[in-house]
Amino acid sequence: MQKFSAWSLLKEAFGGQQGWQPQWRRAAPKAEYDAIIVGGGGHGLGAAYYLAAEHGLTNIAVVEKGWIGGGNTGRNTTIIRSNYLFNESAQLYDHSVKLWETLSQVLNYNVMFSPRGVMMLAHTVHDVQVFKRHIHANRANGVDNEWLTPEEAKAFCPPLNIGDDIRYPVMGAALQRRGGTARHDAVAWGYARAADALGVDIIENCEVTGIRRDANGAVEGIETTRGAIRTRKVGVSAAGHSSVVLGMAGVKLPLESFPLQALVSEPVKPAFPCVVMSNSIHAYISQSDKGELVIGASSDSYNSYTQRGSLHINAHTLAAICELFPAFRRMRMLRNWGGIVDVTPDRSPIIAKTPVKGLYVNCGWGTGGFKATPGSAHVFAHTIAHDEPHPINAPFTIERFRDGLLIDEAAAAAVAH
Repeated sequence: MQKFSAWSLLKEAFGGQQGWQPQWRRAAPKAEYDAIIVGGGGHGLGAAYYLAAEHGLTNIAVVEKGWIGGGNTGRNTTIIRSNYLFNESAQLYDHSVKLWETLSQVLNYNVMFSPRGVMMLAHTVHDVQVFKRHIHANRANGVDNEWLTPEEAKAFCPPLNIGDDIRYPVMGAALQRRGGTARHDAVAWGYARAADALGVDIIENCEVTGIRRDANGAVEGIETTRGAIRTRKVGVSAAGHSSVVLGMAGVKLPLESFPLQALVSEPVKPAFPCVVMSNSIHAYISQSDKGELVIGASSDSYNSYTQRGSLHINAHTLAAICELFPAFRRMRMLRNWGGIVDVTPDRSPIIAKTPVKGLYVNCGWGTGGFKATPGSAHVFAHTIAHDEPHPINAPFTIERFRDGLLIDEAAAAAVAH
């Protein structure tokens, strides 16, 4: 009988059938690179891929203190949408949705993108007014969004309770049909596989401990737990920890880090056709391809780098889910967790050059990072390659907080996820 090791099965599951070998597992850093990306999540690996694929920079490395996809990329709830209020946000997130639509074909790797629709529930007169405003703003920006009556919302999502005897009756919903879900860790593996094929070094278990600067203050390299590496360009994309890394170069960022809660149920047969979100009760739900109900809650009210969930937040969310979807009341929860999100004052990201020459940052996504993965990586790579922002990320500077040019999605985008 042929024997299989756990590693051989893992290679087979993640592309071994196509002859691909994960060479980065054995990669050791070179003495010097043209550019280094700090952070081996979807944003960092995607930026490395686009640097190589579109800008011809192949002598680059991704350094990750743990393993690729082990941070927020592997701890999110997979939602993809672009129905944000402000022009700058709508352009950025819709750029990403367009890239999601063909990403599996581009990478030759199934990221399991599923445009099943994202429906956002209105429970109050204020919700109705806000969502209708969103719909008009989205349409003006060429982003699809439409209003549904309670009956139309239930027709789109049959398990939804639209009775008037619940605490938060459904008064309607905004629906983005192009929105949906993708498999979180598959995105990291897809970008890693494609970047590796283009010559990018992916170096795991390599924590950055310092950023070296020359006599003029420009970047000249990084210090890591695996030694010093020379480079003139460093892009930082380390969700939840970007302020720590940038602090090594003396750059202060307007960020706070919080644990964000989520949980999944035991797997069941397909029963839920879309993504449903509610701001008033702060809960959202979809069903994974494995059959689990994926349920997102809110962030903790305290700053922390922990990756644990808080029971009281999850309990509140589950109570709301059970009221909106009574059929799920007997479901059992399988596991819960917390990802670490870094949040800016206006809840919009920073994708920009820093005051230090050769140092770039992609951070502050709060709860919006996963849905923006391809678009964020694409414009971040452009910024690094050209030392100038792409037109789409030009408004998302650090200086906007000094100049008062905020992109305030904090309250505008309904549930921030």
